[in-house]
Amino acid sequence: MATLSNKRVAILTEEGFEQVELTSPLEALKEAGAQVDVISPKSGIIKAWNHTDWGIEIAVDKELNTVSPDDYDALVLPGGVMNPDKLRMNKEAVSFVSAFLDEGKPVAAICHGPQVLIETGMISGRNMTSFPSLQTDLKNAGANWTDEEVVVDNGLVTSRKPDDLPAFNKKMIEEIAEGVHV
Repeated sequence: MATLSNKRVAILTEEGFEQVELTSPLEALKEAGAQVDVISPKSGIIKAWNHTDWGIEIAVDKELNTVSPDDYDALVLPGGVMNPDKLRMNKEAVSFVSAFLDEGKPVAAICHGPQVLIETGMISGRNMTSFPSLQTDLKNAGANWTDEEVVVDNGLVTSRKPDDLPAFNKKMIEEIAEGVHV
């Protein structure tokens, strides 16, 4: 497995993230040696959604308004229905995500996480996947949507659902290790 000992990774999230879609990538990134910050527009503690009910609470490492995309080498966007819906309506969050795409930094989004990518207006022509209910939204935004466990497009890693996490985590780490994709 690639080593990420010199990489800083932001996980951008809000209340209602799908629990395993944050905890699994977080654990994989830390095991690979990355320094990881959970970033949110909120401070303190945010709650996960665990399949059909509220899940664990997780500490926010840094508030969104205190960080810059320049502080990080890569970005992870967990899914959940509530989380990306809240983030996509937050101009500061969309701007933060846009900077990673604009600079060619690796971005990994799973399940409903790609909703935030739609809001950037920067996914036209990109090969992507997502939770199946988002395929029309992604196609309407110009993305080439396919139903695969993981799709990689020049540093952009997307997956469909929690079952895809092993493949998602592996490709996410590979892309982050490669660095900026021009």
